[in-house]
Amino acid sequence: MLTIYKWAIPVEDHFTLELPKDAKILTVQTQRGMPQLWAMVDSETEKETRHFRLSGTGHPLGEDYLRTINYIGTFQIENGALVFHLFEIKEGD
Repeated sequence: MLTIYKWAIPVEDHFTLELPKDAKILTVQTQRGMPQLWAMVDSETEKETRHFRLSGTGHPLGEDYLRTINYIGTFQIENGALVFHLFEIKEGD
């Protein structure tokens, strides 16, 4: 059954999430000051591990990242004092 779920995002450079297979990421935003990721999923499918990269504004990503990541979204915490950009690392990279 297609459903929209959310996951808490850790404020770490690299992290993984277990999402239902073929989950379609919709957005990343904060809720009550905490970063969250929303995705449309088939709640009856098996899960897969997906890899993510979080980068603060002004922090280097590395030139190879242009080929290996997909931009998801930007969010702010601490009343806008910290701005982060979320990317998914492409499969196989």
